[in-house]
Amino acid sequence: MLDWEVSPSNLAWVEELYYAYRENPASVDEAWRREFERMENGSPGTGNGHASVNGHATAVRDAGGTVGRSATSEVAAVAAQRALGGKRVRRLIEDFRELGHLSADLDPLGLVDRSANRLRIEDYGLNEADLDAVVTTEDIAGADARPLGDILVLLKETYCRHIGVEVAHIHDSELRGWLQQKMESTRNRVKFTRAEQIHLLAKITEAEVFEQFLHTKFLGVKRFSLEGAESLITIVDRIIDRSSRAGVTQIVIGMAHRGRLNVLANVLGKPPAEIFAEFLDREMSLYGDGGGDVKYHLGYSSDRVTAGGRVHISLGFNPSHLEWVNTVIQGRMRAKQDRIADRGRERGLPILIHGDAAFAGQGIVAEAFNMSGLDGYTVGGTIHVVVNNQIGFTTGPRNAYSTTYSTDVARMLQIPIIHINGEDPEAVAQAVELAVDFRQRFHRDVVIDMWCYRKWGHNEADEPSYTQPLMYKAIGGKPSIREAYLAAFAQADAEVPVTGADADAIATERKLQLEEALEAAKKLQAPPRPSTFGGVWSRVRGGPDSAVRDVSTAVSPEALAAVGKTLTVMPGGFTPHPKITKLLEARAAMAAGTRPFDWGMAELLAFGTLLGEGNRVRMSGQDIRRGTFSHRHAVLTDYQNGAEYTPLDHVADGQGRFEIRDSPLSEAGVVGFEYGYSLDMPEGLVIWEAQFGDFVNACQVIIDQFLVSSEAKWRRVSGLVMLLPHGMEGQGPEHSSARLERFLNMCVNDNIQVANVTTPAQIFHLLRRQILRPYRKPLIVMSPKSLLRHTAAVSSLDELTRGEFQHIIPDSPDIDPKNVERVLLCSGKVYYDLVAMREEHQLKNVAIIRIEQLYPLRRDEILETLSIYPEGIRVIWVQEETRNMGAWHFMSRNIPPLILSSFKWSGISRPFSASPATGSASRHKLEQGKLCEEALGIGPKR
Repeated sequence: MLDWEVSPSNLAWVEELYYAYRENPASVDEAWRREFERMENGSPGTGNGHASVNGHATAVRDAGGTVGRSATSEVAAVAAQRALGGKRVRRLIEDFRELGHLSADLDPLGLVDRSANRLRIEDYGLNEADLDAVVTTEDIAGADARPLGDILVLLKETYCRHIGVEVAHIHDSELRGWLQQKMESTRNRVKFTRAEQIHLLAKITEAEVFEQFLHTKFLGVKRFSLEGAESLITIVDRIIDRSSRAGVTQIVIGMAHRGRLNVLANVLGKPPAEIFAEFLDREMSLYGDGGGDVKYHLGYSSDRVTAGGRVHISLGFNPSHLEWVNTVIQGRMRAKQDRIADRGRERGLPILIHGDAAFAGQGIVAEAFNMSGLDGYTVGGTIHVVVNNQIGFTTGPRNAYSTTYSTDVARMLQIPIIHINGEDPEAVAQAVELAVDFRQRFHRDVVIDMWCYRKWGHNEADEPSYTQPLMYKAIGGKPSIREAYLAAFAQADAEVPVTGADADAIATERKLQLEEALEAAKKLQAPPRPSTFGGVWSRVRGGPDSAVRDVSTAVSPEALAAVGKTLTVMPGGFTPHPKITKLLEARAAMAAGTRPFDWGMAELLAFGTLLGEGNRVRMSGQDIRRGTFSHRHAVLTDYQNGAEYTPLDHVADGQGRFEIRDSPLSEAGVVGFEYGYSLDMPEGLVIWEAQFGDFVNACQVIIDQFLVSSEAKWRRVSGLVMLLPHGMEGQGPEHSSARLERFLNMCVNDNIQVANVTTPAQIFHLLRRQILRPYRKPLIVMSPKSLLRHTAAVSSLDELTRGEFQHIIPDSPDIDPKNVERVLLCSGKVYYDLVAMREEHQLKNVAIIRIEQLYPLRRDEILETLSIYPEGIRVIWVQEETRNMGAWHFMSRNIPPLILSSFKWSGISRPFSASPATGSASRHKLEQGKLCEEALGIGPKR
């Protein structure tokens, strides 16, 4: 007789045994295998098979002790049934966690039918009778054992009400477990005090009243109304308060135009009188200082005192290229964190506010997500808020994205995606608390997808019912978000409920404030424009180049030698690559003054001397630590063990921070980030280097909308340096041109600096000048490829220790000006081709002058340089680019007015072409030879 004690532990053991049997029958003991087989086949002696399993389970439980061998099959059946039932229940619980969001009530318009996604117990082999069964649930908040029905109520309230959270893509068990506990322990609800209810109602009322006030006072004027999405104000307001309690002291917000005016007024506290003055538009100057920008693109900064302390909040300026501000904001936050030594990335928080259509449709979003966890670009997590009004201009979701949600791109990261119904204050509050707490705990991004609607068209002059008649019928019949909030509060469990009278009192007070602000605005002559040169910017300026003096960029031989030693002496036990050993030996000779400096050494010396003077240097780009052309080697790798060593980290005690980062294969995102970094780090040298100059094509929006125009539009200047390898070298159409013509065509009012320098000493002084001169403008450098190792492109020690940056480099003294019959003006690499051919043909009647800084163009220096040559001779602009590219058109606009009375002006280039260069190296060589011959007057005359 085999006695079997029926106990939870024994049954659990049999459950595991049964799982093993189902996977591999041969893996269990023969006796148990026979019992499981009889049970499954319903053979005699098993308690009449499945039909009596429940009865046997009850009998065995009630007997509470032992059963004979004849009942072993019944025990097996009970265990197996419990195993199968437990598996179904476990799957049901996990499906609520993973799929519950699909049936959550998210759409305030009620137009999206999500009922087909509801989870039904029947689909899991369960029925109503099973709801009373007690289930063990160790990983669900609350008692370990409770009826299944109670568990399902908890899961539905947590995941299927007005908040749905996506976690299925999160395979990190720590993150997932934390989220489940956080949500299920509260059922995704926040218990409000009356004071909190009043505050929430006040914010939503302020938002609504502000929009309605603008609508009546400035009828038909574009404002990109927030009506239908007023809960955004509540979300941002609550993020600020919650994060400040978690230690955040700096917040930077990025957003497009919808709702921006409301955020400015009701979150950042911009005086409404200033906003109304912008609507009144009394700016009467003809051109002003660049023209400014429309009111719904402007930024603002303010300090706010919260329960957690003082928080500085900035709303970044942004053009209508909606998502391109994303990495700009993250770059700004990284700079702020670096300034306050926030190494844990806990005291600075970026918030990005998106539209659903733009979030799904623009690739820059994916670039930003990909960068979010990388050491060189992380900001400790961004909170993303998607204002999901379910339409983009006139395009509905089915034509806007192929995914289930507009936010599905965020599933590439191990982060929660929180969907909320924007009319539910509990959902709004819980989403914020979950998002902020997750970000501060795990230092990762979070997405809040707020479903709402857009009361008006894309702008206030647009008629949305042309294309969405059903949606706008539903919107027309809806109460406002404020009224929906009031209805929710009326049902809330509060000792003293919030009433309509409370709401009316808030609205009346706010309307009076706005009326007073409008009267004040009418007395203003023009909208106030806050200074952008305060704080860390007070030591520098923008404006005209001519108003800022040049500074000495030379360094002492001793300082140069000290940096040179740092660059060439390795720590003990470090084994460089054999080829690097030779490079280090060559660099040591350069530092000693026994060998001329090449490009790579001069650049590193520029960085090193700036660092030694206490300046910060940050550089990023694809493969830049080594350098695309293997010339830099700023970070060395041990040949034996792969350990890394960065010599410029060891220049001097108290030196500036050196940061050089290999970037992901991204241009738009990374350039936006570095531009943003430069906006909040004016005292640092911030550089982005393209792998090849043409890679800059992929970030044209950042260049056009931010880099070259931000001073004119927003009075914000940047010192970002862009190194763009450029030059016709037979490498085909793409890897030849950095599109110099595009930059020169955008040069106006000293907005940027453009250079095409030709010597190591020039890049040394140019980079040092960028930070030492109290002047901040973007610097575009057409940097070289072949000149990195060109035997003639070298500089002496004196040129670094005594020299300075030269805007114009005159010809060699060997060329007697009296004998010159033509003067060639050029920039960049073509100079060396022209000089080589001139020497080959021993020409003494041709002068070659280099224009090293193309913009701002020093016209006085050009005239002074040309003044030594005979009047009436030809001055020829020579470029290796095609006629419709390069600097030809720019120079033709600027040089002829200076020289037409004294010289004959013309140009030599490759012929007009749609492509920058030929794909044939042989053809390139023939073209280059012909171009130089024609320029020097030894080929066919043009």
